[in-house]
Amino acid sequence: MTGTGAGNGPGGAAPRRFVLEAALVAGIVVVDQLTKLLVRIEIPLHDSVTVIPGLLNLVHVRNTGAAFGFLNAVDFPYKAPAVALAAALALMGIAVYAARLSSHERLARIGLALILGGAVGNLIDRLTLGSVVDFVDVVLGGWHFWAFNVADSAITLGVAAMLADMIGLDRHASSTV
Repeated sequence: MTGTGAGNGPGGAAPRRFVLEAALVAGIVVVDQLTKLLVRIEIPLHDSVTVIPGLLNLVHVRNTGAAFGFLNAVDFPYKAPAVALAAALALMGIAVYAARLSSHERLARIGLALILGGAVGNLIDRLTLGSVVDFVDVVLGGWHFWAFNVADSAITLGVAAMLADMIGLDRHASSTV
């Protein structure tokens, strides 16, 4: 009976298998885009607002490069479309991989949903603005980390979840209960 099985067969409940992941992706994209919109409206480009002195600022900067500002200082013809195309191709690869995960690989599926949500949020910026809006500036001992955003945070958490899945943290935790 393919229609009443675990949801992986034709006519089964396969689309329901991705409801949590789809909601997570959509939620990340919405929160990411709303926070970036607020930054664009409230903080002039290259300005900074101190939230916690010596620790946290809100800034308005644009990343025209890739992750961690890679290629940000490099300028070449068609840079914005090239970076957006590379991001879109990576996004498609991640989506294909995510669709192949089985339903019991929960930590990996959540990790990939976080990565997808963040990648979509940043891709929207690249396609609409030609750059990504970054606004969280963490300072430790006078050293500033790369400015980042909600999408970047989701990607980082997603990668951490994927690494935890690879080393088996999900399986070890569930086997001790």
